[in-house]
Amino acid sequence: MIIRKVFDFENAHIVRNCSSKRCKESIHGHSYKCEVLLESEYLDNAGMVYDFGLMKLEIADIIDSFDHSTTIWAKDDEEYKNTLKKFSTRWIEIPFNPSAEQFSRVIFVLIDKVLSLTNMQNGEKGVVLYSIIVHETDSGYAQCFRDDAYNENMGKFDIKDIKFSEQIIKEWKNPKMLDQIYSNLQFTNPKEC
Repeated sequence: MIIRKVFDFENAHIVRNCSSKRCKESIHGHSYKCEVLLESEYLDNAGMVYDFGLMKLEIADIIDSFDHSTTIWAKDDEEYKNTLKKFSTRWIEIPFNPSAEQFSRVIFVLIDKVLSLTNMQNGEKGVVLYSIIVHETDSGYAQCFRDDAYNENMGKFDIKDIKFSEQIIKEWKNPKMLDQIYSNLQFTNPKEC
């Protein structure tokens, strides 16, 4: 069975080297929708794949990191990157051009890592991330499946290549989340949320 939860975020970026002149030369923003789809062959003690309330913890914080942030390509011009970081407290630097496709891959890898490290408390079994859908506009979206997220043909990266500003990290419910992800330390779901 598959469950789906939709999150919203506002984000600005430049997508270098794309065909659209406006997109590759000007900072612009979108009202994104991000769909998180989880899958399991089992139901927990409440008859759920995964309680939607639990998705308001690390999963929500990962997606909220992109809200009212500027996403920066690590290989972009150093002066441009440093200026953005100087005048914005909320930024994310990723190893790829920040397209909807790459947003979906980055978000997939982060959430997949958190789920793989999570100690479940309510009889959840076999819960895996099925896909991430990032809607950049009402009519355009990218959907990332597991094979896409880890496909080196779409760009190889290490999870440690994703960098969050100090302000974003301060706003997380668990400010040690990134350290736990990088160090493969367990997360434990609360018995109640």
